[in-house]
Amino acid sequence: MARRATKIVATLGPASSDPQLLEQMIRAGVNVVRLNFSHGKAQDHIDRARLVREAAQRAGREVAIMADLQGPKIRVGKFADGKVQLAPGAKFVLDASRAEPGDIHGVGLDYKELPRDVKPGDVLLLNDGLIVLTVDAVHGEQVRTTVKLGGELSNNKGINKQGGGLTAPALTAKDMEDIRTAMSFRADYVAVSFPKNATDMEMARQLCNVAASDQRHKPALIAKIERAEAIPNLEAILLASDGIMVARGDLAVEVGNAAVPALQKKMIRLARQHDRVVITATQMMESMITNPVPTRAEVSDVANAVLDGTDAVMLSAETAAGKYPLETVVEMANICAEAEMAEDVQLDADFTGKTFQRIDQSIAMGALFTAYHLGCKAIVALTESGSTALWMSRHRIHIPIYALTQRLDTQRRMALYRNVRPLLMDHAADRDTALQDAEAHLKRRGIVATGDIYAITCGEPMGAPGGTNMLKICRAA
Repeated sequence: MARRATKIVATLGPASSDPQLLEQMIRAGVNVVRLNFSHGKAQDHIDRARLVREAAQRAGREVAIMADLQGPKIRVGKFADGKVQLAPGAKFVLDASRAEPGDIHGVGLDYKELPRDVKPGDVLLLNDGLIVLTVDAVHGEQVRTTVKLGGELSNNKGINKQGGGLTAPALTAKDMEDIRTAMSFRADYVAVSFPKNATDMEMARQLCNVAASDQRHKPALIAKIERAEAIPNLEAILLASDGIMVARGDLAVEVGNAAVPALQKKMIRLARQHDRVVITATQMMESMITNPVPTRAEVSDVANAVLDGTDAVMLSAETAAGKYPLETVVEMANICAEAEMAEDVQLDADFTGKTFQRIDQSIAMGALFTAYHLGCKAIVALTESGSTALWMSRHRIHIPIYALTQRLDTQRRMALYRNVRPLLMDHAADRDTALQDAEAHLKRRGIVATGDIYAITCGEPMGAPGGTNMLKICRAA
């Protein structure tokens, strides 16, 4: 398998819940497994998390688990026949007070606040923008609309407002329960749906930290950027999170399809600038839900995200419900590896005019610079918190970064960092023994051989988070 810097996030679902298949997927290149809390009960997720941990153990590699919260249910209710066919020009009523099932004339709402969030002239997009309604009037609990773009509308399809502006809070009572469930199995990442501002992310962090306090666990938080309101607040949201997800589905419906590619590039650039991770998601290999090979456009899409510098590319229905979950992972891994071979390394330009306030950050940058110009075989970071490896991973370099940590949660979290291979290793109390152990560890795994030059960073005294203060260039004995 080709060496690959970009990580793969795969969603677990009925198509990928077989233990043997999941193990094969992890061997083929899955680094992070996403549990989608929009489906299933608490016990299902607890069982699936155990399944992931067992499969990873059999595959001999650690993967991170991401709990993806459902967020607010901004959806229509159910129909008497499960669906209706809406014709352009027809009148259709979205009624928050309606209890009986919907029909051709109207339907109830899961999202009861809609009549307060819209006014005449607003455009509503249903089912990912496939149905378009124009608001004519709001009468009490009824939103009266005209169908602009018709088609089939079925049970519980999503509602977006063009340009954004729905007031639904990012965290619901269900999300708060789900956070408790996710912390019970120590999820490494929690993805927050529909945050509008930094406060949404700060609240999610508080809830996660409280729910995991008895386990002394702190998950990393990913903000899913999928609301128009999130765009002006992007930097603040980013700084309140550990990473972002470019959630192109809902975002495209709110801001328009054409605006998304440039936004994706901007988000990846900003995340790298602010030392945060970034996942590019939605429809990356969509056709492989039913086909054994991707389209040329999908290959291009994945490759472009890689060339832009995304940490990870994500699979949703492709691995959760598709016919070819394993083949999709294999294809995606190959596309990533191929795209990375064409990348430019501009390390010198990256550091021009840069000043570093922190010693550990300066050491990380020094290691990259030296390893690049010396042609080192590997860069090794002995790390407690993983931050040295994160800083190194923000810059493109065609030298693998091996992060050696004694903490399992740090190892799992680093599974998402681009070009970082996290390994578990007990650090000795004194520096010289730790450095010898690290070299022996690398030689055992075939990472370096006698005579190879590598760069290693660590901190003295050993084991203090944020204490990296030493860079050493070694020749393997």
